[in-house]
Amino acid sequence: MSGTPFRAISSGEFIEEQIFNWTYSDEQREKENWDNSKGANPYAALPRMVMLTYQLPDSIRQIAMQGEFDGFDLNIFFSAEGEGRKARFKYEDEVQKWLDLIRGSFSETTVDHLKMGAKKPPLPFSHAPLLKVLNHTFWFLPTVAACNAMALLLERRQNTFYHDYKVVVAAGTQAGIGIEALPRVLDAMTDNPLESKTITLSCGKLTTGVSVKPWTGIFMLRNSSSPETYFQAAFRVQTPWVIKNPDSKSPNKEEILKEECYVFDFAPDRALRQIADYSCRLNVNESNPEAKVAEFINFLPVLAYDGSSMKQVDAAGILDMAMSGTTATLLARRWESALLVNVDNNTLARLMANKEAMKALMSIEGFRNLNQDIETIINKSEAVKKAKKEANDRELTKKEKKDLSDEEKEYKSLRKQIQEKLIKFATRVPVFMYLTDYRERSLKDVITQLEPSLFKKVTGLNVKDFELLMSIGVFNSALMNDAVYKFKRYEDASLEYTGINRHKGEDVGLFDTVLSRKDYEDTFTNEN
Repeated sequence: MSGTPFRAISSGEFIEEQIFNWTYSDEQREKENWDNSKGANPYAALPRMVMLTYQLPDSIRQIAMQGEFDGFDLNIFFSAEGEGRKARFKYEDEVQKWLDLIRGSFSETTVDHLKMGAKKPPLPFSHAPLLKVLNHTFWFLPTVAACNAMALLLERRQNTFYHDYKVVVAAGTQAGIGIEALPRVLDAMTDNPLESKTITLSCGKLTTGVSVKPWTGIFMLRNSSSPETYFQAAFRVQTPWVIKNPDSKSPNKEEILKEECYVFDFAPDRALRQIADYSCRLNVNESNPEAKVAEFINFLPVLAYDGSSMKQVDAAGILDMAMSGTTATLLARRWESALLVNVDNNTLARLMANKEAMKALMSIEGFRNLNQDIETIINKSEAVKKAKKEANDRELTKKEKKDLSDEEKEYKSLRKQIQEKLIKFATRVPVFMYLTDYRERSLKDVITQLEPSLFKKVTGLNVKDFELLMSIGVFNSALMNDAVYKFKRYEDASLEYTGINRHKGEDVGLFDTVLSRKDYEDTFTNEN
């Protein structure tokens, strides 16, 4: 349902008896439960929507944050100036990094993905199953200048990957008024859209009242305060795409070419709030918001990538996100992330050079043979590196290759074990936060000055040892700050919900810094 009837209903223009609801959930339920004895399923061709949301790496999104902990703004990120071929993104370097990211070649996330093993998220133009179906996509940008700037950036030499796609700018007066912009899009797709590839750039044109069958994915690259506007654009990609008589011998046969369609969003908090709001307005017969959201996402699964893992979000999680900007599951995952700890050779070498630090780590459960393990990791990884370098100059024997492979497996296994033990320690930090009552002080201060004995009891590590490990760089303090911040936001929303928030008005401590209550609340305002 588009914005117009939503507004008419909410303004009280119609009474209940005059309103009949038929939603995306209704059509998908009918499709799923169709009784084949009644004949062909009339809903079969209507594709299921899937939403994938991604939190961008800090190095990319930082420029579009209003202050250190404020909300990420897509309109700022994709802001552009100039007209026609003189249009340029204000933050062109970051937008280029974003283009690299969505095709899986942004170097910083490549390192992160290696740390996380197989947990890397399905990115639109690198995940094989997605790449296969995303021949024609719609990119919804904030302004005409942004559309022109994106078209010019995609033409550049470094973006060879995108040169396979015919880019159509459906924005500005040169594109025509309203539906007049459509013929250029269809021409670019040619008479055989299965063989062609296109990217349509728009800041409003073609988001209402048009049906373009080959569009299978929409990229939400702008802010939208209204869920109606958001989904009105998103449902452009849900148009059925069917070929009749596919083999030229069966006039009554139909082949469905689009089983699923995709919405890609790079501001997860905003996307999940839009879903919570939209689904709660759709079902007027249900009073429980969680049941409303659950029904909607039963047919529109939502996957959220929070910088460490991608996970399907349930109804409770979406409502959590709408209230606090995160979900219990994503929050827990944040504290299990391999990115929170550093186990590269340099960090391990610094550890080995510091007897006190080694002693501190060995006091944590499971770190008994640490000295020997670290030595093995460093020596064998250096040896493997050297052998691989030599392999470029000469062909290795079968035995040398096997030895090399065995050594590589051994040091990787040991490194993973150390990483897992450190993560196990990190997961005890939120337990400590639950037990302590000092929310207004930084977690570091609470650990070192206010509740050192409780910290030792929960984590098995004393304060001096913890500070030493922090100074060596075993823990990533920037990500720790972020994880503590999300924990506090989630906790705040829970306290507000129960009506017993004893910390109202107080400053909010993060990991090694403190936010004033004003800054903290301004952050909330920006993110909601």
